[in-house]
Amino acid sequence: MDLSLSTRSVGDRTVVEVGGEIDVYTAPKLREQLVELVNEGHYHLIVDMEGVDFLDSTGLGVLVGGLKRVRAHEGSLRLVCNQERILKIFRITGLTKVFPIHGSVDEAVAAND
Repeated sequence: MDLSLSTRSVGDRTVVEVGGEIDVYTAPKLREQLVELVNEGHYHLIVDMEGVDFLDSTGLGVLVGGLKRVRAHEGSLRLVCNQERILKIFRITGLTKVFPIHGSVDEAVAAND
């Protein structure tokens, strides 16, 4: 399966909508998108993962790398995910302590974390 990416602005946040599988083959595409956004000055990102069917360790690494990039500019990276199988990966790896994870884009935009 492929990876689909689209971006949109919601207030001062940039939402990256991700669909499909984030794995060793598709993760570089997500990495490029996050790097490009940060290089363009977008430091407050929301990665909407509601359409993600699969996430592996390479995908987790890309998200952690994105978080480091935005934090270097006093920014933030919030995740939107409500799928139990994907949330379980974040819990098992302890990344729920690293990423703010929200149930919807609206919730992530309104949050003060």
